[in-house]
Amino acid sequence: MNDAFHPVTGPHEQGTVAPSALPPSPGTAALNAAAASFAGLLDKLDYLDADSIERVRQAYRYADTCHLGQLRNSGEPYITHPIAVAAICAGWKLDAEALMAALLHDVLEDCGVGKADLIERFGAPVAEMVDGLTKLDKLQFNTREENQAESFRKMLLAMARDVRVILIKLADRTHNMRTMGDMPRNKWGRIASETLDIYAPIAHRLGMNQSYRELQDLSFHYQHPWRHATLAKAVERSRGRRREMIEKVRVDVEAAFARQGMRVRLSGREKTLQAIYRKMGTRHLSFAQVSDLYGFRVIVDSVIDCYTALGVLHQMYKPVPGKFTDHIAIPKLNGYQSLHTTLVGPASLNIEFQLRTEEMHVVAESGVAAHWLYKAKGGGEEAERLGTQWLQSLLDIQNETRDAAEFWDHVKVDLFPDAVYIFTPRGQIMALPSGATVVDFAYAIHSDVGDSTTAARINNEEVPLRTELKNGDVVEVETTEGARPDPAWLGFVRTGRARSKIRHHIKTLAQTESVVLGEKLLAQALRAEGVQQLPDANQYAAQWDKLLRITGNRSREELMTDIGLGRRIAGLVAKRMTDLLAEAGWRPDALLLTRERYSAHESMSQGGITLDGSESSAVHYAKCCRPVPGDPIVGYLGRGEGLVVHHARCGVAQKLLRKDSERFIAVDWSEEPVRSFQAAITVTVSNGKGVLARIASELSEAGADIVRVDMDDAMTQTMDLHFLISVRDLSHLEAVIRALHRVPSVQRVFREIAPVTSG
Repeated sequence: MNDAFHPVTGPHEQGTVAPSALPPSPGTAALNAAAASFAGLLDKLDYLDADSIERVRQAYRYADTCHLGQLRNSGEPYITHPIAVAAICAGWKLDAEALMAALLHDVLEDCGVGKADLIERFGAPVAEMVDGLTKLDKLQFNTREENQAESFRKMLLAMARDVRVILIKLADRTHNMRTMGDMPRNKWGRIASETLDIYAPIAHRLGMNQSYRELQDLSFHYQHPWRHATLAKAVERSRGRRREMIEKVRVDVEAAFARQGMRVRLSGREKTLQAIYRKMGTRHLSFAQVSDLYGFRVIVDSVIDCYTALGVLHQMYKPVPGKFTDHIAIPKLNGYQSLHTTLVGPASLNIEFQLRTEEMHVVAESGVAAHWLYKAKGGGEEAERLGTQWLQSLLDIQNETRDAAEFWDHVKVDLFPDAVYIFTPRGQIMALPSGATVVDFAYAIHSDVGDSTTAARINNEEVPLRTELKNGDVVEVETTEGARPDPAWLGFVRTGRARSKIRHHIKTLAQTESVVLGEKLLAQALRAEGVQQLPDANQYAAQWDKLLRITGNRSREELMTDIGLGRRIAGLVAKRMTDLLAEAGWRPDALLLTRERYSAHESMSQGGITLDGSESSAVHYAKCCRPVPGDPIVGYLGRGEGLVVHHARCGVAQKLLRKDSERFIAVDWSEEPVRSFQAAITVTVSNGKGVLARIASELSEAGADIVRVDMDDAMTQTMDLHFLISVRDLSHLEAVIRALHRVPSVQRVFREIAPVTSG
C-alpha cells in the first residue's frame, strides 16, 4: 500500500497524482516502462509453475486496468509501484497468492473496487490479504491517532491470521521509502519517523534483518538528511584509512581456515549509519570513539563447524571479555541464530565476527520469509514458528482488548528486540523481553498460572513478584487456587500478553462484582419501598422488560451494573419497579410489606451491604478518611465509581451528604474482616537523631506494617511524620497509637480524617 497507516486528504499520498490532474492517458514511453517492470518481475518467478504464473499475469492485467491514468509523483505509471512491491516479495519466493495480493494491494483503496469483486475474480485468500492492507479511509474517527491505531490494529490482525500480509506490507513500505525523494519534503519526517518507530521494529521482531537494516537507514536518511550525509562522509573516510588493515584481516583469516582444511564463506559487514548514529547518541560518543564499525560474517557448513571456526579465530586474535554470545544454543526471540565474538585485531582495532551456517544466514536475513525461501530444503521452520507465535499472541490480546489504542499500547511493548533467556525448573529455556518480571514469566507459561500466581523463587531464593529477570535465572512460581491478579501488577509487567490478561481479568471481575453489588442495592431499595425481595426474572419477565425499556438498558445484568457503579440510583429504580408491580395487580400481603416496619438500619440488617475487605473494584475505601473495621461508616454511590465507603465523621462525606443525600446507603462491617486495612496517622516528634528509626521500630512491635512515610522538609525542633500503616481494625489502630504515645520523643499522635467544613 502507498501509506496504509496514515489517513490522507488526497487519493494517493505516497507519490500518486489524481487522474483528474493529468492528461487522459499516459504516453507510450510510460506504458513501455510499466511493461518492462512487469517483464522484470516475470524473470524472478522461475520458482512458480505455469498455472501460478498465469494467475499472477491476470492479477497484473486487472491492477493495470484499475490504475490506468494514475501516475506517481515521479511521473511513472502508478502500476510500477505494485509491480515493485511484488518483485520484492518474489525475492522472498512468496507464493502466487501473495504476489497477486501485492499487485492488487491498492485497488480497494484507490480504485473503488469492492472486496466481493476481488473474491469472485481471484479467490477469498487474495481478497482477505488485500483487505488487511487497505486503509480505513471511509470510516470516521475522532482523532488522527485513533485512525492510526485502528488502521494498524486491522493490519496486525490480518497479518496474525496470514503472515504474508505483513511481508507484503514491509515490501510496500520498503519501496515507498526507496522512492520517497519524489514526495514533498514536508512529508519526509513523519513517514520516516513512522517507519523507524513501527515498521522497522516489526521487521526485526519477525527476524527480517535485511529489511530491518534497509528501513532503518532509509528512515535516518529522510529524517535527518544532513546528519546522514555527514556521517556517511565520516564512514567513507574511515573506510579509506582502514581499508588495508581490514583487507589484511580478511586474508589472514581465510589463510587460517585453509590451513585447518575448513570450507568457509567470508564476507565483510559494516555497521549501518543509523546504528552508528543511535550508538553515538545513547552512549554519548563521538564518531572516533565508535570502535566496532566493521565486522565479518563467517558462513560454514554445519553447526559443529561454527564452534570449530570460533576456536580458530580465538587462536588468531584475543577476544574482548564479555563480548561473546551464543545465539545458536539459545536463539533470539525472532529465531536468529549465530555465534558472536569481538576480537582485538591489528592496531587494537575491535572487529566483530558472526559465525553461522548457510541456513542460519538465510533465517538471519529473511526471518519468517525464510519459510518460503527454504521450503524445498526444510529450513526456516524455527523462524516461522517463533514469528507466528508472536503473531498468534496478537489475536489473544485482541480477544481481550477491543479498544484500538489500548491494543496498540500492548503491541508496542513487544516490538523491542532485546531479550533475556531464563529457565523453568525443568530446564526449558524461555525468552522474554528485556525488563520482564516474574509475573511476565508466569503469564508466558499460561494465563491461568499468571492469574493465580502468589509467590516466586529465582535460583531457589524467594523474591517479590516485581523482580526483573536476568539471563540464566531459574524461575519457579507458586500459585494459589482462587487467587486473583493484582491491579498493581500493571505498574511493572513488561509484555503485552501479561498486561492484556491482567486488564481483561480486572474488567471481567469489575463487571461481575458490579452486578452483584447492584442486585444487593436494588434489593435493599425495594425493601425500603415495601417489596420483600427481587421479583423473579422468569416469573415477572414482563415487568422486567418494561423496566428495562424505561431505563434504556439492554439487559437485566447491564441495569445491575449501572446501579452497582452508581450510574443509576437504586431508590429511583426501585420506585419504578414498585409502580410496575402495582400496575400488574400484585397483592400487597403476598409480596409487599408495610413500609412503617422498616427503618434504614433495619433494612440494612435484613440483607443490606456488609463489608469484610474481600470486595474488589466495585467497592472503594475513601482515601480522605481511610475507614477501618470498627469505625462508623456510610456508603456513597459515586457516579461511575461504584460504592465508596467513608468514615461517618469524614468531612468529604458530610459535604456530599448535604449535596447528594439520595446517593447514600446504609453499610456495616462484617464480624470477621478477611484482610488488613490502611489508616493514616500523624506523629509529632521532637527532632533528633534516630527518631524515625525508633518510631518505625515501635510500629513494627505493635504489629502495624508501614506502607508509606512522609516528613516535613523544615528542620525545626519539632517535626510531623505522616505514616500510612496497615492495621486489622479500630482496636488494633488504637493500640498502635497508645504504643506510640509511650515513646519519649513523641509529643502528639492523631489520625488523619478529612475535617468537617461549613458551607
